Amino acid sequence: MLAPAAPPDFAIQAKGLDKTYRAQGKGKAVHALKAIDLEIPRGSFFGLLGPNGAGKSTFINILGGLVVKSGGTASIWGNDIDGDPMNARGAIGIVPQELNMDPFFSPGEALEIQAGYYGVPKSERKTEEILKAVGLWDKRDVYARTLSGGMKRRLLVAKAMVHAPPVLVLDEPTAGVDVELRRQLWDYVRELHASGVTIVLTTHYLEEAQELCDTIAIINHGNVIACEPTSKLISRLDSKTLVVTPTDPITLPVQGFEDVTFAMRPTGAIAVTYHTKEHSVEEMLDRVRNAGIAIKDLSIEEPDLEDVFVELTA
Repeated sequence: MLAPAAPPDFAIQAKGLDKTYRAQGKGKAVHALKAIDLEIPRGSFFGLLGPNGAGKSTFINILGGLVVKSGGTASIWGNDIDGDPMNARGAIGIVPQELNMDPFFSPGEALEIQAGYYGVPKSERKTEEILKAVGLWDKRDVYARTLSGGMKRRLLVAKAMVHAPPVLVLDEPTAGVDVELRRQLWDYVRELHASGVTIVLTTHYLEEAQELCDTIAIINHGNVIACEPTSKLISRLDSKTLVVTPTDPITLPVQGFEDVTFAMRPTGAIAVTYHTKEHSVEEMLDRVRNAGIAIKDLSIEEPDLEDVFVELTA
């Protein structure tokens, strides 16, 4: 792959990217992407989130050459997917949701064949290094069909890395993967990111996205409805919840909380949710005391990415 003279500012750029699937049979045409603009910074760990059918897979498949766009432009590592498709495809590795692999090849053979597809000379192939990194070196000679679901998914990651692309797209990589294998996978992906690889992640595990991603875009109904640093996105919700465990059981109703959200939890604790722009935690504590509630314990709950996601996509 012929790299630009200098690394681009953005690993992936889409401008006015549009896709409409033609009607099938008696069905209606589907406008999957609606002229979206999206810029993924070089070196970022970027989350691409959205409900099922939001347009995430269409966007990824356009980048991978599996879907033909209806309009707009897209580039990968500075290479236009139409004007310079070979270098564009060479700059990206995609780990698909589906476990698609030839069951009669071993992991070692699969990586060697994949490297051949990308024109990687035998002397430059890193099959052993990659298989060791994803924990499959001891399975290098067994049929892929004998691997567990988690091992097959790690093999897909390995295949996506044979040509050392500067951009790696992970489409629901931990679906069906147990906790230990998930940890191993993320350890490897973190190492790739630390080495300079731009990571693009789609996942339904929002806690993963919140922990891993520095920037997150949310797509809904074919539109990008948010694209911000993760911390800024979460701060969109200015609410907090004061959780108080009372010394003694309390009796409802409790007065003095009419302008905030007051709830009893099954544990006997009370939860007071308020907007930080309008109220303070000191004020809420004063209200609790004024209601005659003796405090045994308390904590503050902050909004998380799941709260923001539900708020934006509801």
